[in-house]
Amino acid sequence: MADGARAQIDITLTPSLQAVDAAAWDALANPTGERRDPFVTHAFLSTLEDSRCVDGDSGWDSCHLIAREGDALVGAMPLYAKTHSYGEYVFDHAWADAMRRAGGRYYPKLQCAVPFTPVTGRRVFAKSDAVRDMLIAGAKEAARKLEASSIHITFPTHDEWARSGELGYLQRTGIQYHWANEGYGSFDAFLGALSSQKRKNIRKERARAQAGLVIRRLEGEAITAAHWDFFFRCYMDTGSRKWGSPYLNRTFFHLLGDRMADSCVMFVAEADGTPIACALNLVGSDTIYGRYWGCTQDVPFLHFELCYYQAMDYAIEHGLRCVEAGAQGEHKLLRGYAPTATYSAHWIEHRGLRDAVARYLADERPAVAHEIEALNEHTPFRKSE
Repeated sequence: MADGARAQIDITLTPSLQAVDAAAWDALANPTGERRDPFVTHAFLSTLEDSRCVDGDSGWDSCHLIAREGDALVGAMPLYAKTHSYGEYVFDHAWADAMRRAGGRYYPKLQCAVPFTPVTGRRVFAKSDAVRDMLIAGAKEAARKLEASSIHITFPTHDEWARSGELGYLQRTGIQYHWANEGYGSFDAFLGALSSQKRKNIRKERARAQAGLVIRRLEGEAITAAHWDFFFRCYMDTGSRKWGSPYLNRTFFHLLGDRMADSCVMFVAEADGTPIACALNLVGSDTIYGRYWGCTQDVPFLHFELCYYQAMDYAIEHGLRCVEAGAQGEHKLLRGYAPTATYSAHWIEHRGLRDAVARYLADERPAVAHEIEALNEHTPFRKSE
């Protein structure tokens, strides 16, 4: 883009997606011809705002970075000012503690992310590479304006991560476990790619999980208010035990069902006609994303059945390339989910902290790469001769 054209682009902050046209946002977030990500849609992000899961007293304050050329939206970053480090899944508590012990202030910080969602996807939406770079650089000015200590772009694409590094951000890597659909015609075809013992183990797990139960797959309008009520009961139970205070409320799921029913898939396990467990997934153009699960009755291996194997069945049936079943979990490895690198990029204003974090990340990145290489030796797939 020529310098003259650049001068016509205005970058501003907006405190709500209500001020941004949904169609214009979605055209940038999910460009025609590229894979569709349900989490960066205007519907999903505005549902977080409208349900007050962000803003209010959540510690996430919307301050989205918007680029306009005249009246036209040409770029955007979903951005939040944060007063804590929860709901991110890329942990920087030690950095915040180091700043505090040194007498500095780490919060507020700026988070470029989909809140509470450890899913890799586009984080900088732009009509051109030049506008993308302006937004990545412009986030630094926004941080200074808001007196934020730092910027954290979490779960961006590899290309965004690489470009952020070129523009002065510190680069971090992590690990998740994803299942790849290698064109399997059936779940049995997938099992055929595994070693004999691992294949037998999975069959036994599925048989025990399904014994005496009916497992229903619900999509779109088939997910009723009663199903959402039961799911939320499960979500609250699991969230309270894992996180102490669940991030999402019933209003969020009510709005999600109204606005994004076509992207939702729910697996429900029933015993004698009564639901006892539930898993919620969202579906993009080539991936099914496992998000939340819970149960009211403990059944051996039912978590694996609803969260992993049912999603794999769905991906095979619909020709999806991938299942992403959430953050962490080495137990996924033995069930065919392979270690996959994830990315984040960080800009820190304070030079001392920035240099210390840079040294730490210089050691962490090769350690993560080595761990991925080692984990790949323990997948359940048959080893080539």
